[in-house]
Amino acid sequence: MVGDKFHAPEVVIAGELNMDLIFYGLPETLEPEREHLAKKMAFTLGSSSAIFAHNLAVLGSRVGFISRIGQDRMGEAAREWLNESGVDTSRVRCLPAPARTGLTVILTRQRDRLILTYPGTIFELSYDDLDFDYLLSARHFHLASFFLQRALRPRMLELFRRLKQAGLTISLDTNDDPEDAWDGNLSPLLEFVDILLVNEREAKRLTGAEEVSEAAERLAKRAALVVVKLGSQGALARQGGKQWQVPGLNVSVMDAVGAGDSFDAGFIYQYLRGADVEKSLRFGNLAGALSVTRAGGTEAFRDRAHLRKFMEEHWPAPGAEAESGIRHD
Repeated sequence: MVGDKFHAPEVVIAGELNMDLIFYGLPETLEPEREHLAKKMAFTLGSSSAIFAHNLAVLGSRVGFISRIGQDRMGEAAREWLNESGVDTSRVRCLPAPARTGLTVILTRQRDRLILTYPGTIFELSYDDLDFDYLLSARHFHLASFFLQRALRPRMLELFRRLKQAGLTISLDTNDDPEDAWDGNLSPLLEFVDILLVNEREAKRLTGAEEVSEAAERLAKRAALVVVKLGSQGALARQGGKQWQVPGLNVSVMDAVGAGDSFDAGFIYQYLRGADVEKSLRFGNLAGALSVTRAGGTEAFRDRAHLRKFMEEHWPAPGAEAESGIRHD
């Protein structure tokens, strides 16, 4: 989707784009060579970068997306999903075979979930794929899934430095490290990061701290503002010696896929509009809680009637719907 509307995006994301296949109601024990039956399934937009982009666009931001996909049905589906939310995908590059779009299969169970990912083009986005005229027209740059950006990571410090010199603000969500090493030359980048977004486990793994408050304090010495997502317990933020914490919302949970990415979208949406840290945390909690009420990370945002009703019930400030900029189409 290309047009004057997207000439100057407010936020640009460079990252992975793939679909999620989610199975529900599986047995707690999966035995080899047995055919296990799921009670339900969902095929939906996947990847932290894309879920963030989709939901931020629905909330009302002008969003541009830079990525690589394969010439296959999953790539077409992922691009279409983003287009429907209003995200500009004109800088998504489609690679010929044998390149294939990635896929994540999520097996949900009562106590946990198993996450299986075929990377495909997830690993392929590089510095040379970036359109800097497009990037530098934005106010803000967001990067997710740091440890999956294998082709981009060698020049990520150069990228962040160039963006900061041009006056953009930067947010970073590390997400999980599949290799469980928690390094990847992340530390030098943090001095350029305006908002570091991590969950409790990630904060502890990045710092070696046993308590989340200690982890946040350590990270805040390296990044300007640190936000730690605590799931149903809400979220906290740390900036220098100042700390905020807000409780979570009590909602009926379908699944937690994309909840953290949805939180990021809510937080960044408010923060870029001048909201203070506490209000941004509360709106991040709201977006994360909305996400878990439907399958996958974007379905609750795609159902606009459900979204508006949820906002009316849980964001009671006068003019809250207009403030969120929710798209009605």
